[in-house]
Amino acid sequence: MFNIVLYEPEIPPNTGNIIRLCANTGAKLHLIKPLGFEIDDTKLKRAGLDYHEWATVQVHENIDACLEVLTLSGQPQVYAFTSKGDVQYTQPEYQANDVFLFGPETRGLPAAVLNADYIQAKVFLPQLTHGRSLNLSNTVAIGLYEGLRQQNFVFTATS
Repeated sequence: MFNIVLYEPEIPPNTGNIIRLCANTGAKLHLIKPLGFEIDDTKLKRAGLDYHEWATVQVHENIDACLEVLTLSGQPQVYAFTSKGDVQYTQPEYQANDVFLFGPETRGLPAAVLNADYIQAKVFLPQLTHGRSLNLSNTVAIGLYEGLRQQNFVFTATS
């Protein structure tokens, strides 16, 4: 299934919501340090409710360590979701094991990551121009469900 990567996430309830999303879709969640919270944070657990046991969550020291793990099972495409993207999120043809990469809530992905060779495309979700960006957990859900739609909603449990 798909891999969701949160680069230096900051807000526990967003990550908790994404844990719940991954538990219900079979996506694997990868968290890149530093985290803006402790992994056992009460707010994180509250947002994820009791879904932690059904989600596959891995914490990585840095993006390179995460990509090393993700390439063990092939060469997935890495799509950077960013308000600075130039490809609408519905345009790529997503494949199983692809990586959906998201930046921290307050600053987004750094230029060094956005411009890295491993990025297949910088994708965006259309929105009105007066807003900075959509909420992280909402953006992850929209992107993931587009990938699932393209795969005819074939779900694979990860745990």
